[in-house]
Amino acid sequence: MAHELIIFLASAAVISLSGVMSPGPMTAAAIGHGARSRSAGVWISLGHGAVEVPLIIVLYMGASALFQADWTRITIGLAGGLFLLYMGVGLMRTRAELPGSEDKTSTKNSFIAGVLMSIGNPYFLLWWATIGLGLVMGAERFGLAGIIAFIIVHWSCDLIWFTILSVLSNKGVETFGARLYQRVSHACGVALILFGGLFIAHAMRMILQA
Repeated sequence: MAHELIIFLASAAVISLSGVMSPGPMTAAAIGHGARSRSAGVWISLGHGAVEVPLIIVLYMGASALFQADWTRITIGLAGGLFLLYMGVGLMRTRAELPGSEDKTSTKNSFIAGVLMSIGNPYFLLWWATIGLGLVMGAERFGLAGIIAFIIVHWSCDLIWFTILSVLSNKGVETFGARLYQRVSHACGVALILFGGLFIAHAMRMILQA
């Protein structure tokens, strides 16, 4: 049984990494906030985990149908899209000035971004209602220990990837200065605006088809 659990966790790690490494709002947030603070990836991962762990538990308890409902995806698409537009515009307004040293504000903002980027992303819920649900069901075969191990492995993938992105972004800004900081922030702002528009357009299409 132990070797089967190890094989399952290894496959779960590969699948999890394929999901977290796909370009999306969280990627843009990790790079954008990383330009300000190299620890941003850690706090974004913690905010993401604050949403993701309860979600895994809910799926484990059998509430997957809720996340597949059209009204859930429409609501999240509209609210999440508007939030991403707001975040994107904020990054677009970044000036060519290096941020000060890390403080509680940057830490708090990164954590909140992790929470809201997760809650407001309809594809995040869709992933968990499909691929993620399959992983949860696989972990369920090993009991509570399997679920806990799966949560740790999956979240570790998020932590490692977002930390790498934020550290590399911060290193780049330290090396090339304020102009790169502005360009990185603007590029991430454009990405968030595009994702926000995509989420809203998808939600509106679902409304029209209802």
